[in-house]
Amino acid sequence: MAKALNQTGLVSTWHDDVQQHLRKISLCPKILSYDSCVSCPVKRFPSLKLKSQAVRSPSSSSSELYGKKLVFHESARVPGRGKSLSPSSSAAQMTLGIGKAQKWWETGLQPNMREVTSAQDLVDSLLNAGDKLVVVDFFSPGCGGCRALHPKICQLAEMNPDVQFLQVNYEEHKSMCYSLNVHVLPFFRFYRGAHGRLCSFSCTNATIKKFKDALAKHTPDRCSLGPTKGLEEKELLALSANKDLSFTYIPKPDEVMHEAPAQTAPPGSQPLPLTSLNPKSCEVHKERSLSTAGR
Repeated sequence: MAKALNQTGLVSTWHDDVQQHLRKISLCPKILSYDSCVSCPVKRFPSLKLKSQAVRSPSSSSSELYGKKLVFHESARVPGRGKSLSPSSSAAQMTLGIGKAQKWWETGLQPNMREVTSAQDLVDSLLNAGDKLVVVDFFSPGCGGCRALHPKICQLAEMNPDVQFLQVNYEEHKSMCYSLNVHVLPFFRFYRGAHGRLCSFSCTNATIKKFKDALAKHTPDRCSLGPTKGLEEKELLALSANKDLSFTYIPKPDEVMHEAPAQTAPPGSQPLPLTSLNPKSCEVHKERSLSTAGR
């Protein structure tokens, strides 16, 4: 059998490999000296010892090589992904993902739709609208009817780009809505030019026809002869008296009623004394004038 192996060259090949490996070990520096124990294959072959140390995966391990320190770090890896993520970065990404969640009243908004930020913003938006039709939408994030109606309001806003839609969040502006006598949601008010408030009503998804009819009625172009009115005088006074709002309003001075010019009496006649509009005084004056004529 040995003769057959020698003929095939298997024994000689194994012997040459062992001799070559021993020559490599003799060339290693003294710092990589190994134990004299022959029974342990790791201690017998230093190259295997280095490989075993490199294969280990502790959190941090070090080995001295030529006076230099090598440190191996282990990073947490997400299963199924090639990139490693630290706990801090993963937490930041989770926070960003939660912050990007869009609110239902912000979905589907059109360029002619925006949310009111304050009472002053509402008043200025109505005054600056001119002859444009303005629809004020009072809603609440927790109102199921408001949420169901919101997609249809967005569709109507897209179909009527010349109409301005103002959204008032009831939860953020409770005090302002109380001053405007808004206690039912969803609630809508239509304003236009010098006419001021055109109509106000509450409707749901089932009664959307009421909103469509009001929109069709007040959408046609109209020309206002006077200045834009906006909110009513009593509403402005109520907003100004509300201590929770930073809104001030100075009432306009009452218009002075001009008296009608006095009629001139014909020449040679004495002017009659002025009488009030009381019917009794008028009858008394009539009787006196008849008695004087009878004399």
